[in-house]
Amino acid sequence: MTEGPSQPQPLGVERTPTGNDRVDAVLARLADAGHLDASGHLEVYEDVHAGLRDALGALDRHPGPSGPTRPYDNRS
Repeated sequence: MTEGPSQPQPLGVERTPTGNDRVDAVLARLADAGHLDASGHLEVYEDVHAGLRDALGALDRHPGPSGPTRPYDNRS
């Protein structure tokens, strides 16, 4: 009878860089899942999901002044 590995084994899945340093750093966290028992995967996946959500949300935030730069004239 052949026994399976006694320790978690990395999956060996290659990640292609996205070109976005922030996203690449978040995705690098996925490598941690390969070294954990299945019970630890959820925490890694939740961290990665939150990081990707934050990176995506940052796309909606525009640099520059917040609010109008001049008062609106509401007269008709």
